[in-house]
Amino acid sequence: MSADSLEYDTVSESGPVERQPAPPPSHPAPEERVAALTRGLVDLLEDAVNEPWRWQKLLDNSATLWRYSGGNAAMLMVQMQERGKEPPTLVAGYKEWERHGRYVLKGEHALWVIAPRTARAEPEIVDPKNPLAVAVAVEADDAKRSRIIGWRGQAVFDVSQTEGEPLLVPRQDNVLATMSAAACEDLWASLVLLAERRGFNVDVSSNQHSLASGYTNFGNRIISIGEWLDAEERLAVLAHELGHAMLHGPDDALGMLYGSSAEHRGLAEVEAESIAYTVMRAHGIDRGPQSSSYLAGWADAVLVAEADSILQSAAGCKLLSRSDIAKSVLARVTSASKCILDVTGQAESGGRLSPQSASMASYGTSGNELRMPTRRSTATQARAID
Repeated sequence: MSADSLEYDTVSESGPVERQPAPPPSHPAPEERVAALTRGLVDLLEDAVNEPWRWQKLLDNSATLWRYSGGNAAMLMVQMQERGKEPPTLVAGYKEWERHGRYVLKGEHALWVIAPRTARAEPEIVDPKNPLAVAVAVEADDAKRSRIIGWRGQAVFDVSQTEGEPLLVPRQDNVLATMSAAACEDLWASLVLLAERRGFNVDVSSNQHSLASGYTNFGNRIISIGEWLDAEERLAVLAHELGHAMLHGPDDALGMLYGSSAEHRGLAEVEAESIAYTVMRAHGIDRGPQSSSYLAGWADAVLVAEADSILQSAAGCKLLSRSDIAKSVLARVTSASKCILDVTGQAESGGRLSPQSASMASYGTSGNELRMPTRRSTATQARAID
């Protein structure tokens, strides 16, 4: 018998026993909800370490929801799976859906993500005799800078839980067999630009270090890509090497802690290939077969990192558990992928509503998009339950 259907006995003033329904369970406190979401994420990451296919599923989901943190994207996926539904594709709060002409269906329960609780930052005390300091303080005050003071659960809904104005949503299940020549050229130019912004020159060369498909030289600030690769493979290798350039430099203290090195071995390779996989997947290309050799070594890389952290503990390094390592890797991979996709991805992709979404109804659908249904009647425009 569920808690909702339990009954209990009470005695009235006149004596007879009455049967009354039990009071409904109270909603969890914000701290309890955050703790429950965090526990679920830890369990998910521990499973992903032991079974590489689960890690790949997390990356698939992150490629769809790349504007969300890796942890929140994973928690959204799990909550939809628990309800027997397809993974989320486009997520927003109740009022944000309303602003875009869509309404949460009656009876739908919210999904939950972890969001920061913020407070207005205290104004800095400045010397009134210093005009420059006063100007900076005024500018900071005008910007209303805030600081994070805690965390809370925030209710959101997937587009599949809504109806209303037509909306084009990138399809998660549509994976391209190959990328067009024009798309390859555009993505290549964007990745080269990103490398240059990081201070690296991209060199397509037949003289590769150790005959590798790609290599990042931090000393000379060069990313070298094999000349013999086809256009699509060059893109994936460049995205992989960009991952190294963004995360695995000589000053990468966190990476060094769990096994990174100048040769990019261990978890550094898992991180770089996870970034390449996520970026390519977000552009419609599934690199599962090509990435499998990297991702299959996931558990071994974590075991080595755990052993290294134990050896380094005498030097004051924090000991790492499997879930600690997995959380770190997921956060680093999704953060770096977002930096890349912010430049190369489409404005209407990434799992969040964009300003263009309101005008999407006038666009035609393509093979990579799904048109959501229009609102059928005002009778179903009811506030969601949760």
